[in-house]
Amino acid sequence: MTTVGHARRCTSFHKPAMVASVVRWLGVGPGSLVVDATVGGGGHAEAILEVSAPDGLFIGIDRDPDAISFAQERLKWAGGRVRLIKGQMGELSRILDEAGVSQADAILADLGVSSHQLDSPRRGFGFGTDAPLDMRMDPTQGQSAAWLLSNMDASELEGVLREFGQERYARRIARALAGRGDIKTTRELANAVARAVPMRTRSRIHPATRTFQALRIAVNDEMGELDRFLDQAPGRLAPGGRLVVISYHSLEDGRVKRAFAGAASGGAFALPFRKILRPEPAEVADNPRIRSARLRVLERLSS
Repeated sequence: MTTVGHARRCTSFHKPAMVASVVRWLGVGPGSLVVDATVGGGGHAEAILEVSAPDGLFIGIDRDPDAISFAQERLKWAGGRVRLIKGQMGELSRILDEAGVSQADAILADLGVSSHQLDSPRRGFGFGTDAPLDMRMDPTQGQSAAWLLSNMDASELEGVLREFGQERYARRIARALAGRGDIKTTRELANAVARAVPMRTRSRIHPATRTFQALRIAVNDEMGELDRFLDQAPGRLAPGGRLVVISYHSLEDGRVKRAFAGAASGGAFALPFRKILRPEPAEVADNPRIRSARLRVLERLSS
């Protein structure tokens, strides 16, 4: 048990959301094979490995190389029961095929951005500190947010801000930012957005918050990845297996709700409950970033 205790001290990457609810609704027990499509820092993984001991297996997937490295260190106490794979959640079926896994007893996806990504200045996800305007979850793949701004016209950018940021002043902001090759840092972007938004509309929320969200979603194709994952994951469940997804805003949750309802309408899957589960007040007090978390569950019927 000392190794587990050591692992629990390695918690600086990210605080996992709703751990007790996740373990309960995944239905994990000894011998379970569990897939986490967004392993992050391994917080959920650690709890899952404990309840699936002594012979449960865990496959963790993440596109962020920092997450894979941290999870490897955190979960090394579990030895051969863990396999971590760098990849995207939308590649679930390919990854499982290559791992020789046809079905899993439980599948988890905790959507959104990790605390490490938000708090690491070099990643460029937020405007708390000045940093290169990157926002890629995998810094080795794709184009940065700075590249996106400099290569989008006003109409394209307006669409991104409206769809992914639900930004009231999408047109005004897009006209101020589109084609701007001179915006290279998070602070430059935050200041440019602030200048574009009327002063009278300001609130406690920084005027650039929705723009940052929209660009991050676009840079990482988060909605496309989620749609591909939701298309594949139910079919990779073993009979009686459960899929648990935690989302953090209506764009994500709407997709999860529709996908789960569609699967349940066919007779092979069921919804253990129809309403979303929210974190307990004590969990939010301990980790305010999960206050908007919404958990949904889909179960594959045994027959």
